Amino acid sequence: MNRIDKKFKYLKARKKKAFIAYITAGDPSLAATKRMVPALEGAGVDIIELGIPFSDPLADGPTIQAASHRALLKGVTLKVIFAAVKELRRATEIPIAFMTYYNPVLKYGVENFIKSCKYNGVDGVIIPDLPYEEAKDLIRCAKREKIATIFLAAPTSTRKRIEDIVKNSTGFIYYVSLTGVTGARSKLPPEVASNVRKIKSMTSKPVAVGFGVSTPGQARDMAKIADGVIVGSAIVKMIADNQKNNNALISKVSDFSKKLAKAIHND
Repeated sequence: MNRIDKKFKYLKARKKKAFIAYITAGDPSLAATKRMVPALEGAGVDIIELGIPFSDPLADGPTIQAASHRALLKGVTLKVIFAAVKELRRATEIPIAFMTYYNPVLKYGVENFIKSCKYNGVDGVIIPDLPYEEAKDLIRCAKREKIATIFLAAPTSTRKRIEDIVKNSTGFIYYVSLTGVTGARSKLPPEVASNVRKIKSMTSKPVAVGFGVSTPGQARDMAKIADGVIVGSAIVKMIADNQKNNNALISKVSDFSKKLAKAIHND
């Protein structure tokens, strides 16, 4: 049982849902990321989804694409992100899952990547462009090191495919609330609730909803049906809007995250 499993178990015992916050590592700087993670934890975030900057992020909309671009311009690499997580582990035990694409993992080496996750304190991996059918090596290595492999289910996923996603996922199942890329939406599809209920009827593993959730109201609604709520683009946009003022950056993101945490935790 790693940190992600422990966190969901802890929250379930208290009848609470998980607030999962996405930020792009190195945006606007790696130093800011290292300040942001403890600040988000203090604001009520339960799990950090840490995005690895990549030049061709197929699942990400303009907001996160721009964040990746800014980080890449700063020379942020997987190696320095691992070092940053190791440094963060001196101060926090918040669960951290990498959200990355397969190209950086393949270049790093699958086994080396998973071993580095274990060594530096990363708890799970989300790789949108790596379907479970092609992930046997990753799953095998991750199982050995107790690193969660989190696969994505979509509104278009068949029942058979969801069964296989559930079987191969550990930590939680990531339900993509809409077809398309990441990005804040004013309204989420009405079928989210029925689709989440369908997945939950097939597994006792936690199900978290992401893509499009951007307001406390939406987060509260998603928390009523899922075990966790993922908020990314809305937080990343706030980082972009305040990137030139470090003090305002941390305080504004923290204040926004507190509102989301209150909604998700039903406090």
